[in-house]
Amino acid sequence: MKNKINKIGLSLCMMIMALQAIGQVTIQVAKVDKLDHTVYLYRDTTRSIDGYAGMTAPMFMIYPDTPLSETEANALINELEIGELVVKYAGSVGVINPVGKTYDNKADLEAYKAFINRMRNISNLKIIGIGRGATFVNNVISRNAAEVAGIFTYGGTMKGKTASHIPVPAYISQGNRSLASYYAKANDAVEVKRDEAHIYYINDREPLQQVVLSLNKKASLKEAFADAWKTLLSKNYRFSNYKHTSYMGAQFGQYGNYELEPYLILDELGVSRKTVKKSPSGGQNLPGSGLFFWYEYLPEKAANAPKGSVPLVVLLHGNANDNRTQSETGGFIEIAAEEGFIVAEIEWQGAGPNRSELFLGLDGIEYVVYDVMQTYPQIDPSRIYVQGLSAGGMASAALGIKKSHLFAAVGGHSGAIFDRWTFGSSYQSLRDEATQKAGYVQMPYFLISGTADDVVRFPTVENHQNNPYHNAIRVYQHLNQIPETAIDFAAEPVLGMKMHKRETILTNKHLTLEIGKLYKGDMPLIQFTAIIDYGHWNYRPAAQMMWDFFKQYSRDPETKKLIYHPQ
Repeated sequence: MKNKINKIGLSLCMMIMALQAIGQVTIQVAKVDKLDHTVYLYRDTTRSIDGYAGMTAPMFMIYPDTPLSETEANALINELEIGELVVKYAGSVGVINPVGKTYDNKADLEAYKAFINRMRNISNLKIIGIGRGATFVNNVISRNAAEVAGIFTYGGTMKGKTASHIPVPAYISQGNRSLASYYAKANDAVEVKRDEAHIYYINDREPLQQVVLSLNKKASLKEAFADAWKTLLSKNYRFSNYKHTSYMGAQFGQYGNYELEPYLILDELGVSRKTVKKSPSGGQNLPGSGLFFWYEYLPEKAANAPKGSVPLVVLLHGNANDNRTQSETGGFIEIAAEEGFIVAEIEWQGAGPNRSELFLGLDGIEYVVYDVMQTYPQIDPSRIYVQGLSAGGMASAALGIKKSHLFAAVGGHSGAIFDRWTFGSSYQSLRDEATQKAGYVQMPYFLISGTADDVVRFPTVENHQNNPYHNAIRVYQHLNQIPETAIDFAAEPVLGMKMHKRETILTNKHLTLEIGKLYKGDMPLIQFTAIIDYGHWNYRPAAQMMWDFFKQYSRDPETKKLIYHPQ
Protein backbone atom coordinates (compact mmCIF):
# COMPACT_ATOMS: atom_id res chain seq x y z
CA MET A 1 0.00 0.00 0.00
CA LYS A 2 2.77 2.43 0.98
CA ASN A 3 4.67 1.83 -2.27
CA LYS A 4 1.51 2.38 -4.30
CA ILE A 5 0.81 5.69 -2.59
CA ASN A 6 4.42 6.86 -2.83
CA LYS A 7 4.18 6.63 -6.61
CA ILE A 8 2.17 9.84 -6.35
CA GLY A 9 5.46 11.72 -6.08
CA LEU A 10 6.23 11.47 -9.81
CA SER A 11 7.90 14.41 -11.45
CA LEU A 12 5.35 17.20 -11.97
CA CYS A 13 6.87 18.08 -15.34
CA MET A 14 6.49 14.52 -16.61
CA MET A 15 2.94 14.40 -15.27
CA ILE A 16 1.90 17.65 -16.94
CA MET A 17 3.43 16.61 -20.26
CA ALA A 18 1.58 13.31 -20.15
CA LEU A 19 -1.72 14.98 -19.28
CA GLN A 20 -1.38 17.58 -22.01
CA ALA A 21 -0.59 14.85 -24.54
CA ILE A 22 -3.95 13.21 -23.94
CA GLY A 23 -5.89 16.47 -23.64
CA GLN A 24 -6.72 16.35 -19.93
CA VAL A 25 -7.25 19.40 -17.72
CA THR A 26 -4.21 20.37 -15.67
CA ILE A 27 -4.70 21.95 -12.25
CA GLN A 28 -2.36 24.41 -10.50
CA VAL A 29 -3.20 24.95 -6.83
CA ALA A 30 -2.21 27.85 -4.59
CA LYS A 31 -1.73 28.02 -0.85
CA VAL A 32 -4.75 29.28 1.12
CA ASP A 33 -3.98 32.32 3.25
CA LYS A 34 -5.19 33.08 6.79
CA LEU A 35 -4.70 29.48 7.94
CA ASP A 36 -2.03 28.23 10.35
CA HIS A 37 -1.62 24.94 8.48
CA THR A 38 -0.93 24.17 4.83
CA VAL A 39 -3.91 23.92 2.49
CA TYR A 40 -3.59 24.11 -1.29
CA LEU A 41 -6.66 25.04 -3.33
CA TYR A 42 -7.74 25.63 -6.91
CA ARG A 43 -11.10 27.17 -7.85
CA ASP A 44 -12.59 27.21 -11.32
CA THR A 45 -13.70 30.78 -12.01
CA THR A 46 -14.43 30.63 -15.74
CA ARG A 47 -18.22 30.35 -15.23
CA SER A 48 -19.12 29.77 -18.88
CA ILE A 49 -22.76 30.52 -19.68
CA ASP A 50 -22.86 27.11 -21.35
CA GLY A 51 -21.65 25.32 -18.23
CA TYR A 52 -22.75 25.14 -14.61
CA ALA A 53 -23.31 28.15 -12.37
CA GLY A 54 -21.38 26.51 -9.55
CA MET A 55 -23.68 27.31 -6.62
CA THR A 56 -23.63 23.66 -5.55
CA ALA A 57 -20.35 22.78 -7.27
CA PRO A 58 -18.24 19.98 -5.78
CA MET A 59 -15.26 20.96 -3.63
CA PHE A 60 -12.82 18.02 -3.51
CA MET A 61 -10.45 18.21 -0.53
CA ILE A 62 -7.77 15.54 -0.24
CA TYR A 63 -6.08 14.25 2.91
CA PRO A 64 -2.88 12.67 1.51
CA ASP A 65 -0.85 9.82 2.94
CA THR A 66 1.98 12.21 3.89
CA PRO A 67 2.48 16.00 3.70
CA LEU A 68 2.84 17.23 0.12
CA SER A 69 4.60 20.17 -1.44
CA GLU A 70 2.68 22.36 -3.87
CA THR A 71 4.30 20.49 -6.75
CA GLU A 72 3.33 17.12 -5.29
CA ALA A 73 -0.21 18.34 -4.57
CA ASN A 74 -0.62 19.32 -8.22
CA ALA A 75 0.73 15.94 -9.32
CA LEU A 76 -1.70 14.05 -7.07
CA ILE A 77 -4.70 16.06 -8.24
CA ASN A 78 -3.76 15.59 -11.86
CA GLU A 79 -3.17 11.87 -11.34
CA LEU A 80 -6.73 11.57 -10.06
CA GLU A 81 -7.97 13.52 -13.12
CA ILE A 82 -10.21 15.65 -10.92
CA GLY A 83 -9.53 18.69 -13.09
CA GLU A 84 -12.07 17.67 -15.71
CA LEU A 85 -14.81 17.52 -13.06
CA VAL A 86 -13.73 20.82 -11.52
CA VAL A 87 -13.91 22.64 -14.86
CA LYS A 88 -17.12 20.93 -16.03
CA TYR A 89 -19.03 21.66 -12.82
CA ALA A 90 -17.33 24.99 -11.90
CA GLY A 91 -15.93 23.41 -8.77
CA SER A 92 -12.73 23.42 -6.73
CA VAL A 93 -10.08 20.98 -5.52
CA GLY A 94 -7.33 21.06 -2.95
CA VAL A 95 -5.07 19.24 -0.53
CA ILE A 96 -5.14 19.55 3.27
CA ASN A 97 -1.78 18.55 4.74
CA PRO A 98 -1.44 17.20 8.27
CA VAL A 99 -0.33 19.86 10.74
CA GLY A 100 2.84 17.90 11.55
CA LYS A 101 4.85 15.26 9.77
CA THR A 102 2.14 12.72 10.61
CA TYR A 103 -1.53 13.01 11.50
CA ASP A 104 -2.48 14.01 15.02
CA ASN A 105 -6.19 13.53 15.60
CA LYS A 106 -6.64 16.49 17.92
CA ALA A 107 -4.44 18.98 16.08
CA ASP A 108 -5.69 18.03 12.63
CA LEU A 109 -9.32 18.15 13.72
CA GLU A 110 -8.76 21.73 14.88
CA ALA A 111 -7.11 22.47 11.54
CA TYR A 112 -10.13 21.00 9.73
CA LYS A 113 -12.47 23.20 11.77
CA ALA A 114 -10.36 26.23 10.90
CA PHE A 115 -10.62 25.33 7.21
CA ILE A 116 -14.43 25.03 7.41
CA ASN A 117 -14.61 28.40 9.16
CA ARG A 118 -12.32 29.98 6.55
CA MET A 119 -14.51 28.73 3.67
CA ARG A 120 -17.74 29.79 5.46
CA ASN A 121 -20.19 28.98 2.66
CA ILE A 122 -19.93 25.24 1.94
CA SER A 123 -22.46 23.37 -0.18
CA ASN A 124 -20.81 20.28 -1.70
CA LEU A 125 -17.70 19.28 0.22
CA LYS A 126 -16.19 15.93 -0.86
CA ILE A 127 -13.49 14.54 1.44
CA ILE A 128 -10.90 12.19 -0.07
CA GLY A 129 -8.66 10.18 2.26
CA ILE A 130 -5.57 8.31 1.03
CA GLY A 131 -3.48 5.93 3.16
CA ARG A 132 -2.84 7.55 6.54
CA GLY A 133 -5.05 10.39 5.38
CA ALA A 134 -7.86 7.85 4.98
CA THR A 135 -7.25 6.63 8.53
CA PHE A 136 -7.65 10.21 9.79
CA VAL A 137 -10.82 10.67 7.70
CA ASN A 138 -12.33 7.40 8.93
CA ASN A 139 -11.59 8.00 12.59
CA VAL A 140 -11.99 11.77 12.89
CA ILE A 141 -13.64 13.52 9.94
CA SER A 142 -16.45 10.95 9.70
CA ARG A 143 -17.45 11.86 13.27
CA ASN A 144 -17.35 15.58 12.47
CA ALA A 145 -18.94 15.46 9.02
CA ALA A 146 -22.02 17.65 9.41
CA GLU A 147 -20.88 19.78 6.46
CA VAL A 148 -19.54 16.91 4.32
CA ALA A 149 -21.46 15.82 1.21
CA GLY A 150 -19.44 12.67 0.60
CA ILE A 151 -16.36 10.69 1.64
CA PHE A 152 -14.03 8.57 -0.51
CA THR A 153 -11.36 6.50 1.24
CA TYR A 154 -8.49 4.61 -0.35
CA GLY A 155 -6.65 2.45 2.15
CA GLY A 156 -6.48 3.44 5.79
CA THR A 157 -7.94 1.77 8.84
CA MET A 158 -10.69 2.25 11.40
CA LYS A 159 -9.54 2.14 15.01
CA GLY A 160 -12.91 2.50 16.69
CA LYS A 161 -16.08 0.51 16.05
CA THR A 162 -18.75 2.80 17.51
CA ALA A 163 -20.79 4.26 14.65
CA SER A 164 -20.82 8.00 14.13
CA HIS A 165 -24.09 9.79 14.82
CA ILE A 166 -23.61 11.92 11.69
CA PRO A 167 -24.85 10.41 8.40
CA VAL A 168 -22.55 11.02 5.45
CA PRO A 169 -22.53 9.30 2.02
CA ALA A 170 -19.36 7.24 1.65
CA TYR A 171 -17.48 5.18 -0.94
CA ILE A 172 -15.23 2.50 0.53
CA SER A 173 -12.55 1.06 -1.72
CA GLN A 174 -10.69 -2.27 -1.78
CA GLY A 175 -13.47 -4.42 -0.36
CA ASN A 176 -13.20 -3.24 3.27
CA ARG A 177 -16.50 -4.64 4.57
CA SER A 178 -15.99 -3.71 8.23
CA LEU A 179 -15.38 -0.09 7.25
CA ALA A 180 -18.42 -0.10 4.99
CA SER A 181 -20.47 -1.48 7.88
CA TYR A 182 -19.33 1.43 10.07
CA TYR A 183 -20.49 4.02 7.54
CA ALA A 184 -23.71 2.09 6.84
CA LYS A 185 -24.63 2.24 10.53
CA ALA A 186 -23.98 5.98 10.60
CA ASN A 187 -26.34 6.39 7.64
CA ASP A 188 -28.91 3.95 9.05
CA ALA A 189 -28.51 2.20 5.69
CA VAL A 190 -28.93 -1.47 4.84
CA GLU A 191 -27.74 -3.57 1.93
CA VAL A 192 -30.28 -3.31 -0.88
CA LYS A 193 -28.41 -4.52 -3.94
CA ARG A 194 -25.09 -5.73 -5.25
CA ASP A 195 -23.37 -6.37 -8.54
CA GLU A 196 -20.05 -7.95 -9.49
CA ALA A 197 -18.12 -4.88 -8.39
CA HIS A 198 -20.15 -3.26 -5.58
CA ILE A 199 -22.41 -3.63 -2.58
CA TYR A 200 -24.90 -0.77 -2.07
CA TYR A 201 -26.26 0.25 1.35
CA ILE A 202 -29.18 2.71 1.27
CA ASN A 203 -31.42 4.39 3.84
CA ASP A 204 -35.02 3.75 2.73
CA ARG A 205 -36.33 7.03 4.15
CA GLU A 206 -33.50 9.23 2.84
CA PRO A 207 -31.95 7.46 -0.20
CA LEU A 208 -29.09 9.97 -0.35
CA GLN A 209 -27.78 8.48 2.90
CA GLN A 210 -25.94 5.68 1.15
CA VAL A 211 -22.69 3.75 1.17
CA VAL A 212 -21.02 2.05 -1.79
CA LEU A 213 -18.49 -0.69 -1.11
CA SER A 214 -16.14 -1.46 -3.99
CA LEU A 215 -15.20 -5.13 -4.20
CA ASN A 216 -12.31 -4.42 -6.55
CA LYS A 217 -9.21 -4.86 -4.39
CA LYS A 218 -6.83 -4.16 -7.27
CA ALA A 219 -8.23 -0.82 -8.45
CA SER A 220 -5.67 1.96 -8.73
CA LEU A 221 -6.29 5.26 -6.95
CA LYS A 222 -7.36 6.85 -10.22
CA GLU A 223 -9.70 3.96 -11.07
CA ALA A 224 -11.21 3.90 -7.59
CA PHE A 225 -11.89 7.65 -7.59
CA ALA A 226 -13.52 7.52 -11.04
CA ASP A 227 -15.81 4.74 -9.81
CA ALA A 228 -16.56 6.66 -6.61
CA TRP A 229 -17.65 9.72 -8.61
CA LYS A 230 -19.84 7.63 -10.89
CA THR A 231 -21.56 5.56 -8.20
CA LEU A 232 -21.77 7.93 -5.22
CA LEU A 233 -19.99 11.29 -5.11
CA SER A 234 -21.93 12.74 -8.06
CA LYS A 235 -25.32 11.99 -6.54
CA ASN A 236 -25.75 14.76 -4.00
CA TYR A 237 -24.66 18.06 -2.52
CA ARG A 238 -25.06 19.23 1.08
CA PHE A 239 -25.87 22.69 2.31
CA SER A 240 -27.43 24.35 5.33
CA ASN A 241 -30.39 26.70 5.31
CA TYR A 242 -31.52 25.76 8.82
CA LYS A 243 -32.00 28.67 11.23
CA HIS A 244 -30.14 30.98 8.86
CA THR A 245 -29.80 31.80 5.16
CA SER A 246 -27.31 29.51 3.44
CA TYR A 247 -25.36 32.09 1.44
CA MET A 248 -24.63 34.10 4.59
CA GLY A 249 -22.23 31.33 5.63
CA ALA A 250 -21.69 29.45 8.88
CA GLN A 251 -19.03 28.25 11.28
CA PHE A 252 -18.13 24.63 11.97
CA GLY A 253 -20.99 22.79 13.67
CA GLN A 254 -23.06 25.96 14.05
CA TYR A 255 -26.30 24.63 12.58
CA GLY A 256 -26.07 20.86 12.97
CA ASN A 257 -26.11 18.35 10.13
CA TYR A 258 -26.39 19.93 6.70
CA GLU A 259 -29.23 18.99 4.36
CA LEU A 260 -28.59 16.35 1.67
CA GLU A 261 -30.06 17.14 -1.75
CA PRO A 262 -29.64 15.55 -5.22
CA TYR A 263 -27.00 17.05 -7.48
CA LEU A 264 -28.17 18.00 -10.97
CA ILE A 265 -26.40 16.24 -13.86
CA LEU A 266 -28.41 16.89 -17.00
CA ASP A 267 -26.94 14.06 -19.07
CA GLU A 268 -27.95 11.45 -16.53
CA LEU A 269 -31.50 12.81 -16.45
CA GLY A 270 -31.83 12.79 -20.23
CA VAL A 271 -32.37 16.56 -20.35
CA SER A 272 -30.75 18.83 -22.94
CA ARG A 273 -30.18 22.53 -22.29
CA LYS A 274 -30.18 25.27 -24.90
CA THR A 275 -28.70 28.73 -24.30
CA VAL A 276 -30.76 31.42 -26.04
CA LYS A 277 -29.83 35.06 -26.68
CA LYS A 278 -32.28 36.91 -28.87
CA SER A 279 -33.30 40.44 -29.75
CA PRO A 280 -37.00 41.16 -29.14
CA SER A 281 -36.84 43.70 -31.95
CA GLY A 282 -36.41 41.01 -34.58
CA GLY A 283 -32.71 41.71 -35.00
CA GLN A 284 -33.20 45.40 -35.78
CA ASN A 285 -30.83 47.81 -34.07
CA LEU A 286 -33.55 49.94 -32.48
CA PRO A 287 -32.90 52.50 -29.72
CA GLY A 288 -33.08 50.83 -26.31
CA SER A 289 -33.01 47.35 -27.78
CA GLY A 290 -30.68 44.56 -26.73
CA LEU A 291 -30.54 40.83 -26.25
CA PHE A 292 -32.85 38.80 -24.04
CA PHE A 293 -31.20 35.77 -22.46
CA TRP A 294 -32.67 32.52 -21.17
CA TYR A 295 -32.15 28.76 -20.92
CA GLU A 296 -34.46 26.08 -22.32
CA TYR A 297 -34.53 22.58 -20.82
CA LEU A 298 -35.93 19.80 -22.99
CA PRO A 299 -36.41 16.30 -21.48
CA GLU A 300 -36.20 13.28 -23.77
CA LYS A 301 -39.84 12.51 -22.95
CA ALA A 302 -40.92 15.87 -24.40
CA ALA A 303 -38.64 15.98 -27.45
CA ASN A 304 -41.00 14.25 -29.88
CA ALA A 305 -44.29 14.74 -28.06
CA PRO A 306 -47.44 15.54 -30.07
CA LYS A 307 -48.35 19.15 -30.73
CA GLY A 308 -49.97 20.90 -27.78
CA SER A 309 -49.35 18.09 -25.28
CA VAL A 310 -46.49 19.27 -23.05
CA PRO A 311 -46.66 21.74 -20.12
CA LEU A 312 -44.19 24.62 -19.79
CA VAL A 313 -42.78 25.76 -16.44
CA VAL A 314 -41.04 29.16 -16.32
CA LEU A 315 -38.43 29.71 -13.60
CA LEU A 316 -37.38 33.13 -12.27
CA HIS A 317 -34.22 33.53 -10.20
CA GLY A 318 -33.76 35.70 -7.11
CA ASN A 319 -32.34 39.22 -7.04
CA ALA A 320 -29.09 39.45 -9.06
CA ASN A 321 -28.73 35.65 -9.08
CA ASP A 322 -27.43 33.60 -11.96
CA ASN A 323 -30.25 32.47 -14.24
CA ARG A 324 -29.37 28.86 -13.58
CA THR A 325 -30.21 29.25 -9.88
CA GLN A 326 -33.63 27.64 -9.97
CA SER A 327 -32.70 24.89 -12.39
CA GLU A 328 -29.65 23.87 -10.32
CA THR A 329 -31.09 24.31 -6.82
CA GLY A 330 -34.87 24.40 -7.18
CA GLY A 331 -35.69 20.78 -8.06
CA PHE A 332 -37.89 21.35 -11.13
CA ILE A 333 -35.53 19.86 -13.73
CA GLU A 334 -35.61 16.41 -12.13
CA ILE A 335 -39.42 16.52 -12.12
CA ALA A 336 -39.44 17.71 -15.73
CA ALA A 337 -37.31 14.72 -16.71
CA GLU A 338 -39.71 12.35 -14.99
CA GLU A 339 -42.99 13.91 -16.08
CA GLY A 340 -41.93 15.24 -19.46
CA PHE A 341 -42.52 19.00 -19.33
CA ILE A 342 -40.34 21.77 -20.76
CA VAL A 343 -38.64 24.37 -18.57
CA ALA A 344 -37.40 27.89 -19.37
CA GLU A 345 -35.30 29.88 -16.90
CA ILE A 346 -35.05 33.56 -17.77
CA GLU A 347 -32.49 36.25 -17.02
CA TRP A 348 -35.36 38.62 -16.33
CA GLN A 349 -33.52 41.35 -14.39
CA GLY A 350 -30.58 42.18 -16.62
CA ALA A 351 -28.38 41.72 -13.56
CA GLY A 352 -26.30 39.04 -11.87
CA PRO A 353 -23.37 37.01 -13.22
CA ASN A 354 -25.07 36.31 -16.56
CA ARG A 355 -26.29 39.74 -17.58
CA SER A 356 -28.81 40.17 -20.34
CA GLU A 357 -28.69 43.54 -22.00
CA LEU A 358 -32.14 44.59 -20.85
CA PHE A 359 -34.36 44.46 -17.80
CA LEU A 360 -37.14 42.30 -19.20
CA GLY A 361 -39.84 43.12 -16.70
CA LEU A 362 -43.19 41.36 -16.89
CA ASP A 363 -43.69 42.18 -20.57
CA GLY A 364 -40.28 40.77 -21.43
CA ILE A 365 -41.07 37.56 -19.56
CA GLU A 366 -44.27 37.29 -21.58
CA TYR A 367 -42.28 37.76 -24.79
CA VAL A 368 -39.96 34.89 -23.86
CA VAL A 369 -42.90 32.60 -23.09
CA TYR A 370 -44.42 33.20 -26.53
CA ASP A 371 -41.02 32.72 -28.16
CA VAL A 372 -40.50 29.39 -26.37
CA MET A 373 -43.98 28.25 -27.40
CA GLN A 374 -43.12 29.03 -31.01
CA THR A 375 -39.87 27.06 -30.74
CA TYR A 376 -41.59 24.00 -29.26
CA PRO A 377 -45.01 23.38 -30.86
CA GLN A 378 -45.48 20.45 -28.48
CA ILE A 379 -46.12 22.94 -25.65
CA ASP A 380 -49.71 22.96 -24.44
CA PRO A 381 -50.74 26.66 -24.21
CA SER A 382 -53.34 25.76 -21.58
CA ARG A 383 -50.68 24.50 -19.14
CA ILE A 384 -48.11 27.24 -18.64
CA TYR A 385 -46.89 27.89 -15.10
CA VAL A 386 -44.37 30.21 -13.46
CA GLN A 387 -42.32 29.86 -10.29
CA GLY A 388 -39.80 32.22 -8.72
CA LEU A 389 -37.40 32.54 -5.80
CA SER A 390 -37.21 35.71 -3.69
CA ALA A 391 -37.36 38.60 -6.19
CA GLY A 392 -38.45 36.00 -8.73
CA GLY A 393 -41.26 35.07 -6.34
CA MET A 394 -42.30 38.72 -6.28
CA ALA A 395 -42.31 38.74 -10.08
CA SER A 396 -44.30 35.50 -10.30
CA ALA A 397 -46.90 36.87 -7.85
CA ALA A 398 -47.24 39.96 -10.05
CA LEU A 399 -47.44 37.87 -13.24
CA GLY A 400 -50.39 35.93 -11.84
CA ILE A 401 -52.34 39.18 -11.58
CA LYS A 402 -51.04 41.14 -14.57
CA LYS A 403 -50.56 38.27 -17.05
CA SER A 404 -53.44 36.09 -15.94
CA HIS A 405 -54.28 35.25 -19.56
CA LEU A 406 -50.93 33.49 -19.93
CA PHE A 407 -50.54 31.28 -16.86
CA ALA A 408 -52.67 28.48 -15.44
CA ALA A 409 -51.09 28.79 -11.96
CA VAL A 410 -48.22 30.65 -10.29
CA GLY A 411 -45.93 30.02 -7.34
CA GLY A 412 -43.45 31.86 -5.17
CA HIS A 413 -40.67 30.70 -2.85
CA SER A 414 -39.35 33.18 -0.27
CA GLY A 415 -40.86 36.14 -2.09
CA ALA A 416 -44.32 37.72 -2.31
CA ILE A 417 -45.82 41.24 -2.61
CA PHE A 418 -44.36 44.32 -0.91
CA ASP A 419 -46.20 47.52 -0.06
CA ARG A 420 -43.53 49.56 -1.79
CA TRP A 421 -42.98 49.59 -5.54
CA THR A 422 -40.74 46.57 -6.27
CA PHE A 423 -39.79 45.16 -9.68
CA GLY A 424 -42.64 46.88 -11.48
CA SER A 425 -45.55 46.55 -9.05
CA SER A 426 -46.73 47.06 -5.48
CA TYR A 427 -49.45 45.74 -3.20
CA GLN A 428 -51.79 48.60 -4.11
CA SER A 429 -51.23 48.37 -7.87
CA LEU A 430 -51.80 44.61 -7.87
CA ARG A 431 -54.83 44.87 -5.62
CA ASP A 432 -56.33 47.50 -7.95
CA GLU A 433 -55.83 45.22 -10.94
CA ALA A 434 -57.28 42.31 -8.96
CA THR A 435 -60.33 44.47 -8.24
CA GLN A 436 -60.90 45.01 -11.95
CA LYS A 437 -60.52 41.29 -12.74
CA ALA A 438 -62.36 39.83 -9.74
CA GLY A 439 -65.34 37.79 -10.83
CA TYR A 440 -63.86 37.29 -14.30
CA VAL A 441 -60.44 35.75 -13.59
CA GLN A 442 -59.30 33.01 -11.24
CA MET A 443 -55.63 32.31 -10.55
CA PRO A 444 -54.24 29.50 -8.35
CA TYR A 445 -51.37 30.64 -6.13
CA PHE A 446 -48.80 28.52 -4.26
CA LEU A 447 -46.64 30.26 -1.64
CA ILE A 448 -43.86 28.76 0.49
CA SER A 449 -41.23 30.26 2.78
CA GLY A 450 -39.05 29.50 5.77
CA THR A 451 -39.96 30.96 9.13
CA ALA A 452 -36.29 31.93 9.67
CA ASP A 453 -36.20 33.97 6.46
CA ASP A 454 -34.22 37.09 7.32
CA VAL A 455 -34.48 38.69 3.86
CA VAL A 456 -38.23 38.60 3.17
CA ARG A 457 -39.31 38.12 6.74
CA PHE A 458 -41.97 35.56 7.57
CA PRO A 459 -45.04 37.02 9.32
CA THR A 460 -45.06 37.00 13.11
CA VAL A 461 -47.06 38.75 15.81
CA GLU A 462 -44.44 41.50 15.80
CA ASN A 463 -44.13 42.12 12.04
CA HIS A 464 -47.39 41.02 10.41
CA GLN A 465 -48.51 44.53 9.49
CA ASN A 466 -48.21 44.82 5.70
CA ASN A 467 -46.15 41.63 5.61
CA PRO A 468 -45.39 40.60 1.99
CA TYR A 469 -46.65 37.03 2.43
CA HIS A 470 -49.98 38.07 3.93
CA ASN A 471 -50.18 40.84 1.30
CA ALA A 472 -49.92 38.25 -1.45
CA ILE A 473 -52.54 36.00 0.08
CA ARG A 474 -54.92 38.96 0.44
CA VAL A 475 -54.46 40.00 -3.19
CA TYR A 476 -55.15 36.48 -4.42
CA GLN A 477 -58.13 36.12 -2.11
CA HIS A 478 -59.44 39.38 -3.57
CA LEU A 479 -58.87 38.26 -7.17
CA ASN A 480 -60.43 34.84 -6.58
CA GLN A 481 -63.32 36.27 -4.55
CA ILE A 482 -62.41 34.27 -1.47
CA PRO A 483 -63.38 36.12 1.73
CA GLU A 484 -60.27 37.73 3.20
CA THR A 485 -59.02 36.01 6.34
CA ALA A 486 -58.40 37.97 9.53
CA ILE A 487 -54.92 37.90 11.03
CA ASP A 488 -55.13 35.81 14.19
CA PHE A 489 -51.89 34.47 15.66
CA ALA A 490 -53.69 33.29 18.78
CA ALA A 491 -55.71 30.82 16.70
CA GLU A 492 -52.96 30.15 14.13
CA PRO A 493 -49.50 30.74 15.69
CA VAL A 494 -47.50 29.82 12.56
CA LEU A 495 -49.38 30.92 9.45
CA GLY A 496 -51.06 33.82 11.23
CA MET A 497 -54.46 33.29 9.61
CA LYS A 498 -57.02 30.53 9.71
CA MET A 499 -56.75 28.19 6.74
CA HIS A 500 -58.33 24.90 5.74
CA LYS A 501 -56.94 21.38 5.40
CA ARG A 502 -54.17 22.23 7.86
CA GLU A 503 -51.33 19.71 7.89
CA THR A 504 -48.11 19.31 9.83
CA ILE A 505 -45.51 17.18 8.05
CA LEU A 506 -42.13 15.99 9.37
CA THR A 507 -39.91 15.48 6.32
CA ASN A 508 -36.98 13.14 5.71
CA LYS A 509 -34.80 16.27 5.91
CA HIS A 510 -35.79 16.52 9.59
CA LEU A 511 -37.70 19.70 8.82
CA THR A 512 -41.30 20.47 9.74
CA LEU A 513 -43.79 21.86 7.23
CA GLU A 514 -46.99 23.67 8.23
CA ILE A 515 -49.47 23.71 5.34
CA GLY A 516 -52.80 25.47 4.88
CA LYS A 517 -55.18 25.97 1.94
CA LEU A 518 -57.93 28.37 0.95
CA TYR A 519 -60.81 27.21 -1.24
CA LYS A 520 -63.30 28.66 -3.69
CA GLY A 521 -65.97 26.00 -3.67
CA ASP A 522 -64.10 22.72 -4.06
CA MET A 523 -61.01 24.33 -5.64
CA PRO A 524 -57.90 24.79 -3.47
CA LEU A 525 -56.89 28.06 -5.12
CA ILE A 526 -54.33 29.17 -2.53
CA GLN A 527 -51.77 27.06 -0.67
CA PHE A 528 -49.47 28.54 1.97
CA THR A 529 -46.60 26.48 3.41
CA ALA A 530 -44.20 27.41 6.20
CA ILE A 531 -40.88 25.58 6.61
CA ILE A 532 -40.09 25.82 10.29
CA ASP A 533 -36.71 27.42 11.08
CA TYR A 534 -35.72 27.57 7.40
CA GLY A 535 -33.90 30.53 5.86
CA HIS A 536 -34.14 32.47 2.61
CA TRP A 537 -33.47 29.93 -0.11
CA ASN A 538 -34.98 27.07 -2.08
CA TYR A 539 -36.29 24.08 -0.18
CA ARG A 540 -35.73 21.64 -3.01
CA PRO A 541 -38.57 19.17 -2.21
CA ALA A 542 -40.99 22.10 -2.52
CA ALA A 543 -40.73 21.74 -6.30
CA GLN A 544 -42.70 18.50 -6.17
CA MET A 545 -45.29 20.08 -3.89
CA MET A 546 -45.62 23.05 -6.23
CA TRP A 547 -45.86 20.88 -9.34
CA ASP A 548 -48.58 18.74 -7.73
CA PHE A 549 -50.47 21.98 -7.08
CA PHE A 550 -49.88 23.39 -10.58
CA LYS A 551 -51.00 20.33 -12.51
CA GLN A 552 -54.47 20.51 -11.01
CA TYR A 553 -55.09 23.51 -13.28
CA SER A 554 -55.16 24.48 -16.93
CA ARG A 555 -56.48 27.57 -18.73
CA ASP A 556 -58.66 27.35 -21.82
CA PRO A 557 -56.60 28.87 -24.66
CA GLU A 558 -59.69 30.39 -26.27
CA THR A 559 -61.82 31.65 -23.38
CA LYS A 560 -58.93 32.01 -20.88
CA LYS A 561 -61.15 30.47 -18.20
CA LEU A 562 -59.51 28.39 -15.47
CA ILE A 563 -60.17 24.64 -15.56
CA TYR A 564 -59.81 22.51 -12.42
CA HIS A 565 -58.66 18.88 -12.68
CA PRO A 566 -59.07 17.26 -9.24
CA GLN A 567 -56.22 14.86 -8.54
